[in-house]
Amino acid sequence: MSELDAIDLAILKTLQANARITNADLAAKIGLSASACSRRLDILERSDVIRGYHAHVSHKALDYKMIAIVHISLSGQFAKTLAEFEAAVKRCPNVLVCYLMSGEYDYILRIAARDLEDYERIHRDWLSALPHVVKINSSFALREIIDRPNVGL
Repeated sequence: MSELDAIDLAILKTLQANARITNADLAAKIGLSASACSRRLDILERSDVIRGYHAHVSHKALDYKMIAIVHISLSGQFAKTLAEFEAAVKRCPNVLVCYLMSGEYDYILRIAARDLEDYERIHRDWLSALPHVVKINSSFALREIIDRPNVGL
């Protein structure tokens, strides 16, 4: 999908606010018939503009009270090295986000931990065991200011 029109943007904005809205209510809100709205949604989903529908669950409610930002350097940036690291990091259940970076570090991760002892376990059992890692630099979030799941439309 190359370009989103005003109707697509209205659909996306509405779904970002309430992904549980019925198709009939969504159609009425943006001024389409239910069938036209359903076709638009299908196109947005198939073209990967809409990548899924999720509940935004509080980590604190699940007793994950600590967020660590972890910078990782690898031994090199060969395709095989990156692929092996990325396959392994995807298996770590505490990694919330992983970005391949430009600059000083190769990757930045956001990790949820219950407490410092739990982070030590994650560091020991997961991060230190990741292939090709030569440096790990961890910082701990003191307070969350904003966690926007979507960009503003």
